[in-house]
Amino acid sequence: MCGITGWVSFDHDLRAAEAVTTLDAMTETMSCRGPDDRGTWTDAHASLGHRRLAIIDLPGGRQPMTVDTPEGAVALVYSGEAYNFTELREELTARGHRFTTDSDTEVVLRGYLEWGEALAERLNGMYAFAIWDGRHDRLVMIRDRMGVKPFYYWPTPDGVLFGSEPKAILANPLARPRVTLDGLRELFALVKTPGHAVWDGMFEVEPGTVVTVDRGGLRRHVYWRLETRPHPDDRDTSIATVRSLLDDIVRRQLVSDVPRCVLLSGGLDSSSVTALAARQLAESGEKVRTFAVDFVGRTENFVADELRTTPDTPFVHDVAEQSGTIHRDIVLDPDTLADPEVRARMIRARDIPMGLGDMDASLYLLFRAIREHSTVALSGESADEVFGGYLQFFDERARNADTFPWLVRFAEDFGEDSDILRGDLSRALDLEKYVRDSYETAVAGIERLTGESDFEFRMRKICHLHLTRFVRVLLDRKDRASMAVGLEVRVPFCDHRLVEYVYNAPWALKSFDGREKSLLREATADVLPRSVYDRTKSPYPSTQDPKYATALQEHARELLARPDHRVFELVDRDRLRKAVEHHAPQITSASRRGLERALDLAMWLEMYEPELVLD
Repeated sequence: MCGITGWVSFDHDLRAAEAVTTLDAMTETMSCRGPDDRGTWTDAHASLGHRRLAIIDLPGGRQPMTVDTPEGAVALVYSGEAYNFTELREELTARGHRFTTDSDTEVVLRGYLEWGEALAERLNGMYAFAIWDGRHDRLVMIRDRMGVKPFYYWPTPDGVLFGSEPKAILANPLARPRVTLDGLRELFALVKTPGHAVWDGMFEVEPGTVVTVDRGGLRRHVYWRLETRPHPDDRDTSIATVRSLLDDIVRRQLVSDVPRCVLLSGGLDSSSVTALAARQLAESGEKVRTFAVDFVGRTENFVADELRTTPDTPFVHDVAEQSGTIHRDIVLDPDTLADPEVRARMIRARDIPMGLGDMDASLYLLFRAIREHSTVALSGESADEVFGGYLQFFDERARNADTFPWLVRFAEDFGEDSDILRGDLSRALDLEKYVRDSYETAVAGIERLTGESDFEFRMRKICHLHLTRFVRVLLDRKDRASMAVGLEVRVPFCDHRLVEYVYNAPWALKSFDGREKSLLREATADVLPRSVYDRTKSPYPSTQDPKYATALQEHARELLARPDHRVFELVDRDRLRKAVEHHAPQITSASRRGLERALDLAMWLEMYEPELVLD
């Protein structure tokens, strides 16, 4: 796991001192993603930068990694993990390739030499990598199928800039930190438009896509998309297949030369990964280490609501006890959650103020604590999208709404982002139209199975939207928060084999017992505590302590005392003042979210000083 960046310029010599200095600056922005090592490589028209988090083959996986050929050098900067690198290495060895390291990075480089861009179709893993092919003066950028690892680029008049995160690109003087109304729409709409990067002029390498840049220009090629296929298996076969896939996936993702652990929330998803990992490690006499986030006094003072009916900790402890894990609760207090320094670190990690308040802060603090013990963590992220776990999958309003299903409940549960914005800005953004147009684009290409009922097709569309739009919001959040502290988080439920298989299972099979995630529950029933097997879905935890809201109000009060702050180009001063004046114990979710959003925007404007184009 690493941070990558680079610059291709066909009209300039990048070996010049100024260009080398710029590449160094771009590379250093990725130091959080790669605290163990750094490296750069420069040719006349291409320069690559790399920061390394050493996971596999600690001494041998240094980058950029190059191979000299008679026609020119081929150089690679790579972030992520290829979980099938052992099989690929054997195949490449049989084809005559000779390896000098044990790293998956060299397998990817040699794989490109053998198969070219078609290498992408052979990889199983999470990855974002760029290859400068000096034989053809061409840059090849490839991103994993589900978009687990981030990857951005900025076309220039004579080439391209790229990086794992926007901050790497923005460190180059050619990239202007500019955000238009369209970028702000993406910030506030919660729809995650593929390819959109918020920053004007910048784009994402879309998941499952190859982007090539040469003197002829820039081209995109989609090597994987979520396709509709018949599902011939019955219930028992489907359950057995899910279990077989999970066993293989977890085994592959436990491979590491550094300490690893599992993120445990006490829900079905993380508990399943924990239990399977514990069983597999027990074969070699090892115990799995687990971590969970908690809040001071939460279990004792928990108040059930529509989203969360039970606290996590009792279930976490049930799993830890049954699976025999080495467990630790990371217990957070409200002052730490509201600490402006923590807020700043999350905004710096994400490059945009698109956070979820205390849920972002607690995730960052959890990862920071874990990093003291482990370098790799397995997560249950994405199981809800794959198996159908969210409330909106069962809400008739969400099922029948001609919009993104998560938005039907979001305003009720968390409030509208536009509630805190200036009225003139809200009208200019016209988020309702933006969401409507985005939805129509998102569902346009979803294929219907021959003979599929109207209801099953409706559920297929809901599943597809979660797997191609919503999951990317959460994957990006998890990657940025973890890599901000140099922690690699692996997501077993994003293995494309599992995603393809379960996506094509009919909804009647995914919910055969009338509950969420029926296939996953039955596939792992033998390794789960009964309490977890019976537990209803509960989202990522959020603090209920009124002291947190009080701290937010105090920070917002300080912001209101600065009438010339740029945030009031976006935020309505009177609406923010009303949120500050609420009595904290009775503060609504919408008011709290408004406070968090305003504080995020203010800090982002201070840190990045973006040019805002609001017309």
